[in-house]
Amino acid sequence: MKIKVIIIDDHTLFREGLRRLLVRHDIDVVSSVSNGDEGLEAIKLKNPDIVLLDLRMPDTSGIEVLKNIRSQNKLLPVVMLTTSDYEKDLIDALRNGASGYLLKDMEPDDLVVALKNVLKGETIVAPNLVQILAKFHQGDDSEINITSLIGSLTPRESEILELLADGQSNKLIAKNLGISDGTVKLHVKSILRKLGIHSRVEAAVIAVEHGLRKKN
Repeated sequence: MKIKVIIIDDHTLFREGLRRLLVRHDIDVVSSVSNGDEGLEAIKLKNPDIVLLDLRMPDTSGIEVLKNIRSQNKLLPVVMLTTSDYEKDLIDALRNGASGYLLKDMEPDDLVVALKNVLKGETIVAPNLVQILAKFHQGDDSEINITSLIGSLTPRESEILELLADGQSNKLIAKNLGISDGTVKLHVKSILRKLGIHSRVEAAVIAVEHGLRKKN
């Protein structure tokens, strides 16, 4: 079944280009609108799987639109697609329930992969903003502890974290799980992002400390 997407962006040319791009990747753009009011109406009528939302719009900001979406639907994945790499914009989006924060200059194929990962329950952030995401998880006003962060991992990510704790390389993990090296790399990146850390070694240490080492 095709992924159903709604695009909310005030730039007509960008919106049309994005629509064509997604359609070429077999994604169904069920509505493409220029403002938040039209977007909210489209969400009610079209029941999308995911919403792509611009941050900077003249009438109502993307954050306000996001808040309105969340007041009506707490589970619908909403991904901000923007030119802004400001820390405040990213943090505001995440705190108000965004499922992802991506930049408009990203590679088309990466966008498609990101949308699929969001639908798997992952929080996807532009690679050059990941360090800010780590700060968001570990900020002074955050009570999130490492146990709850581990709990946010998918079953596959938890399995790979256990293998990292066992000292296995990406290649060996891929062989043991019957998946590609590239898929392992994506999972490892997601694990590091969710745990708010920067290296495989830190991930392995956390796994060992929390008793997640793979049992033979």
